Amino acid sequence: MLKDQIKQYITEQQNSPNGNITIFKEEKEYVEKNQLADQIQFLEKDEKARFADAYIERCDKESENMIKNESSSFLNEPLDFLKKHKSEFIYVESNWFDIISVEAVSLEADDVFGTYDVMLGLKLQKKFEKTLKENLNFLLHGDEAKFDLMFSLEDGLWNLNFALNYVDGFKEEITIGEAFKLIYRFLFQLVEAVERERN
Repeated sequence: MLKDQIKQYITEQQNSPNGNITIFKEEKEYVEKNQLADQIQFLEKDEKARFADAYIERCDKESENMIKNESSSFLNEPLDFLKKHKSEFIYVESNWFDIISVEAVSLEADDVFGTYDVMLGLKLQKKFEKTLKENLNFLLHGDEAKFDLMFSLEDGLWNLNFALNYVDGFKEEITIGEAFKLIYRFLFQLVEAVERERN
């Protein structure tokens, strides 16, 4: 799971032409905590670069058709872009999502509740249902914090929806890029917790 993915990433980095291993904060802390690479020096990457090479689409909610394929500069838009464009959602694919067993992430403003809703597919086995639910309840804060978690036998993954508003560190004034970093950190903690209970 997470450990194998991060080990694989380190190996790929070691075999790269310059041999430098650059890694983001979450992965670096995980490596140190789990003593995955004692003799290796890591260069910590700037968090802003996490989704620099992500595939980003703005899509129409109703038809799910793509409106525009965006470059990474779109991530600098304020998050309330979604409230100003309520008929749209943002769809993001990234290699970093592979590390945390996530297929892709969509983000939209909820018409009724005014929350920012996150939708994704989580590639974990069905047997982790109890652990997933317990950790979602623990990691999401606030009386209104709810989530939808449903296993799809067809795809073999968990369909997970939750409101970003109840994730630690959320502020209305953040950019879309900062929102996706928050989502990534939240999912990283969730998958790490599941992995811990599995061992």
